[in-house]
Amino acid sequence: MAETVLVLGGRSEIGIEVARRLAPGATVVLAARRADDLDAEEKLVREAGAAAVERVEFDADDLDGHGPFLDGVLARHPRLDVVLVAFGILGDQALAERDPAHAVRIVHTDYVAQVAVLTRLATVLRAQGGGRLVVFSSVAGARVRRANYVYGSAKSGLDGFASGLADALHGSGVRLLLVRPGFVIGRMTEGMRPAPFSSTPEQVAEATVAALRRGRGEVWVPGVLRPVFALLRHAPRALWRRMPR
Repeated sequence: MAETVLVLGGRSEIGIEVARRLAPGATVVLAARRADDLDAEEKLVREAGAAAVERVEFDADDLDGHGPFLDGVLARHPRLDVVLVAFGILGDQALAERDPAHAVRIVHTDYVAQVAVLTRLATVLRAQGGGRLVVFSSVAGARVRRANYVYGSAKSGLDGFASGLADALHGSGVRLLLVRPGFVIGRMTEGMRPAPFSSTPEQVAEATVAALRRGRGEVWVPGVLRPVFALLRHAPRALWRRMPR
């Protein structure tokens, strides 16, 4: 039976790259704001071999809209096999330090909205007896840095929530994959100097799909970041506060 892949964040570069690799023979649902403006993303997924592609309007920040959105998707696709939670914003750290509203906006999108939709998705996948959830955390959340502490704190919260949710789902038939990329060279980070051990959306997608196929629970991209951050967690605070993003 062909799979149904739901991408929450239908214009995310990483989300689309993962969807392309899962597309052959599958139905791919691209969910994003301004869903009628996803021509390029739909074209990429169709060319990768998707049997069908659907676009659905989805505003991650509208928490009250999550329920009706999922009800609508499930009415047309009763089983969700893979759900990619790929939305998020980087925000402006300097602005967030001056403007509480901007700081809250980052945390709302990158943590609160993710908690809300993941809780609903876990209920849906439990009820159907299986499925795979993919959550994109970040090394920014492994130990929060002064240079991007607002974004990093949201990712830290998401990482902890997703780790706990994965444990709660154990034995239910639902598997959660937590992806921790380092600096990703792409649209979101355009104009920024790449950090050491950077990767591309394509590399993150390759590692994500390989981890899905192996049934893994987490993956660092690139893999060298796991031992690097195991050491960096113990770096003296005076040194750590000077670390770049």
